[in-house]
Amino acid sequence: MDTTTDPTWDTIIVGGGAAGLSAGVVLARARFATLVVDGGEPRNGPADHMHGYLTRDGMAPKEFVATGQDELTRYGGTLVRASVTGARRAPDGTFELRLGDDRVLRARSVLVATGVRDELPDIPGLAERWASEVHHCPHCHGYEVRGRAIAVIGGAMAAVSAHHAALMRRYSSSVTFCVNGAEVGAAERGRLTAYGVRLIDARVTRVTTSAGTGEDDPVVTRAGTADGDSVAVELDNGETVACGAVFVAPRPVPRDAILTALGAGKDPVSGLVAVDSHGATNVPGLWAAGNVVNPRAQVVGAAGAGSAAAVTMAAWLLERELSAAEGAV
Repeated sequence: MDTTTDPTWDTIIVGGGAAGLSAGVVLARARFATLVVDGGEPRNGPADHMHGYLTRDGMAPKEFVATGQDELTRYGGTLVRASVTGARRAPDGTFELRLGDDRVLRARSVLVATGVRDELPDIPGLAERWASEVHHCPHCHGYEVRGRAIAVIGGAMAAVSAHHAALMRRYSSSVTFCVNGAEVGAAERGRLTAYGVRLIDARVTRVTTSAGTGEDDPVVTRAGTADGDSVAVELDNGETVACGAVFVAPRPVPRDAILTALGAGKDPVSGLVAVDSHGATNVPGLWAAGNVVNPRAQVVGAAGAGSAAAVTMAAWLLERELSAAEGAV
């Protein structure tokens, strides 16, 4: 990787979501030269609102990000809209990041907050309804669809799917778990059935808009809901489950290429990049926060992790400045 004549940043944060922007504000307020590089594709971007964040409940994700960007720049932080395509550790211990336009940036420390990519089951009609009629988190979207008939579609994340089916019974008296090949044992099936969840083992062939078929149609399962049915889950046995919302547990794929390129080690059990309680990796000067190392973190949790990492990064940078000053005397 070529070097650059641009100044060395105290820190470069890759990812401008909740974790990255929270960290950026903390470091910028501490008067460190802070750059946030963001590709503009937040995980929750398709959603109309977010929940569970005290004082920000119901806020649109786009508004949340825009507000965070304003706060970052207000304190002297810099925002660049770009993607990082390469990363390496320079011989002097600094980090070099190559952007998509071939610019190379250098920093004393790096925080990676690039999140995850949600890998959805390959079911026609599912992706098109993602974040509108199809959701992934009961805590984020369950309250908004309370009282409606709910369908949960199983997939690669079998245990999470079963948990979703049970949790959605807190919001609805009509929950259908379309197992769809997920590995759900007999004991768990018994628990779900006892809790009032209906299980169907047929494979899901399509998710579409409900045709509003009457209850007298023998191949349609409908439950009366206050808001009516808007989605239909079609099965390979000819049955259609009409409902007000669908939940599915996607497989989260961490966007951790930068971390692995810089030598960050992974947890042998989870397969995620390993960090300590402050977000530090095994590489000195390299931190990670948010969904890239904790796919289950909600927005408020990701923001908290970014803030905690930034406080530790500030101490790490300060310690090196103190040592350099002492050595210069």
